[in-house]
Amino acid sequence: MTLAGPTLEQIEQEASRRQLLLRLQVGRPGGVAWSLRVGVARREAAGLALLGELKGWALPAFDGLRLDTLRVQGEGTTAVGPLIWAATFAWALEDTPCRQARLLAIRDGERQHVRLVRYFRQLGFTPLRELGAGPADLPARLVWGGAGLLMRCDCAEGLRRSVRRLGHGGGVTQ
Repeated sequence: MTLAGPTLEQIEQEASRRQLLLRLQVGRPGGVAWSLRVGVARREAAGLALLGELKGWALPAFDGLRLDTLRVQGEGTTAVGPLIWAATFAWALEDTPCRQARLLAIRDGERQHVRLVRYFRQLGFTPLRELGAGPADLPARLVWGGAGLLMRCDCAEGLRRSVRRLGHGGGVTQ
């Protein structure tokens, strides 16, 4: 157990118990920042079916975890999002100096933006600032790929909330 909750290994075991494969692909090109891809798949007759993934990167800093491109699809995916989030936060706490994560709740359409903000708040993310069309926002918009609400989350709190979303019947405990 980490101070914040279950270890990455325990989360991987929980995915396996649910007959899902949870994998992290981590790179460190240049030895400075980490690249991260977290995926959850299910074995099917035709092979593996990717149910969800998250991409991001981490800088070696307290607030260095940057998360981007979360996608969950298919049937029977209730546990997929929480497994991805729990694995991401556990990895950051175990293998990096990152203790805070940031992401952009993109503003593609107003209804979708409201849903994203609500979802991220449930995971423990809080608003930092709005990224708009102003010249001062251009560097951040280039990094994040659009306009929206920049949000921050404590990784330990995100891990706790993700585990809680997995439900009480699972083998992962806080």
